[in-house]
Amino acid sequence: MSQLRCGVIKLACACVALCLPLIAQQQVPDAPQPKIPPSGQFPEGAPPAPKNTHPEEPAATPTPMPLPAATPAQRGGIATSRNDLPKFTVFTNFVQVPVTVKDSKGKPVPALRPEDFTIYEDGVPQKLVYMTSDPFPLSAAVVVDTDLPSQTMNKINDTLPALIGAFSEFDEVALYRYGHTVSQIAGFAGANNVSQASLNRMKRPGRNDGSPLIYGPMGGGGGPTINGHEGVPGQTTGAGAAAPAPVQEAYVLNDAILRAAQDLSKRPRDRRRIIFLISDGREAGSNAHYDEVKKFLLSQNIQVYALGVDTAAIPIYDQLNRIRLPGFGTGNILGKYASDTAGETFAKFDRASIEQAYSQITSMARNQYTLGYTTRATPASTYRTIDVHVHRPGLEVIAKKGYYSVPPPPRTQQ
Repeated sequence: MSQLRCGVIKLACACVALCLPLIAQQQVPDAPQPKIPPSGQFPEGAPPAPKNTHPEEPAATPTPMPLPAATPAQRGGIATSRNDLPKFTVFTNFVQVPVTVKDSKGKPVPALRPEDFTIYEDGVPQKLVYMTSDPFPLSAAVVVDTDLPSQTMNKINDTLPALIGAFSEFDEVALYRYGHTVSQIAGFAGANNVSQASLNRMKRPGRNDGSPLIYGPMGGGGGPTINGHEGVPGQTTGAGAAAPAPVQEAYVLNDAILRAAQDLSKRPRDRRRIIFLISDGREAGSNAHYDEVKKFLLSQNIQVYALGVDTAAIPIYDQLNRIRLPGFGTGNILGKYASDTAGETFAKFDRASIEQAYSQITSMARNQYTLGYTTRATPASTYRTIDVHVHRPGLEVIAKKGYYSVPPPPRTQQ
């Protein structure tokens, strides 16, 4: 047995000796070295990454972002839900048009369909890609003129809780007041979170100046009198001396609306953004011009709803104050702002009607029809006209008359 084991060992050694030259001739490369991760890159005991069990798929080729696909909540390819509203970060040429439709009695008309509307841009009919009557949550900037007569201010102060109560839990509200300057009282917050302290800061006693005044030739009489004698122009002493010219007061309505609009422009675009204005409509002394503020409102799709109080709620005074007299500013421009932005105005004088108007305005702003279409790209600040038609007789259509394609730079306020 020992001789047999020795023979096997010798045979094995002979085979190894014969194979060594062949292995050397093949020049086998060194095996790859394992990669050692940098120190601290993975924690000790970290579990391995899960294996990818998905089947291999061909690489996707980038394609342009399409319009939203039709869903069960759509009619004929037209989106009919607020959730289907295209994102403005993608659809830069998407135009959203809030529309109010009323019957001959002034009541809102429900249940209109996409085929009931035709919208024209610069006279050219557009293809609707979006139409809904779903209510929108509101982002509302409440702007109150606090330089009104004390009797009117007392009514407004008493109705402020009802004003906040007119908003829903899904709405957000910011508070502003103005007279000769503009102040923000509270930033945007849920309507249910507006504090009583903020409402108290909104309140002002108003001014004690008696009956409403009408200036210029509409005021009656030929001019100022002293001790029953008519003042003589140019005479500074004696019985016929003219009274000194009154100091021009400031009612910075334009500045107040622009300030509120600038803050609203930062709120999400999937909300209905409105300015809720309580004022007599006087404008004098603003840094911003009306056309400038209008341009900013239209570029940001912001609507102005106005509650006219004091002289704006008295028909004869309201009509006379709409006449602009040199040196006295503008008597009432609430209607201009509402008309140009597709909002509405209400004229109310007593407390009960004021509180009722709060609910009417918020409900109207929230429950409009909303139309949408895509349009061509145009140079910056280009104005485009809009004309909305409803194919049913005897209906009133309230929609903005045009828009600006991009936001213009607003004037810097003091």
